[in-house]
Amino acid sequence: VQLQASGGGLVQPGGSLRLSCRISGDTLDDYATGWFRQAPGKEREGVACLSSTDHSPYYAESVKGRFTISRDNAKNMVYLQMNSLKPEDTASYYCATVVGLTLGCSDYQYDYWGQGTLVTVSS
Repeated sequence: VQLQASGGGLVQPGGSLRLSCRISGDTLDDYATGWFRQAPGKEREGVACLSSTDHSPYYAESVKGRFTISRDNAKNMVYLQMNSLKPEDTASYYCATVVGLTLGCSDYQYDYWGQGTLVTVSS
């Protein structure tokens, strides 16, 4: 399974970005998918995840109401819509996936990772 993330860039505070993740090598039907981020000097954290079963989303408290995770199984794509961006959202963002995960959004739970895409929120 391979993942390729895209869509990062420089955006002003209050702006929006949509990250995309293309997954190849298998269909997404039985996979949990998630977005994680790592800022300089900080540990990687789970931002938003969808379980493999009912796809109920998990959001980190810091992004609730601003970020939305979605997926298109037919296209093997996962998205992260980020609105009302803040400087503290600046980080490298990674998409990840794992088969059969029904609960959780911790990086140790995920097996397959894409490369990071850098999001910089600054005026």
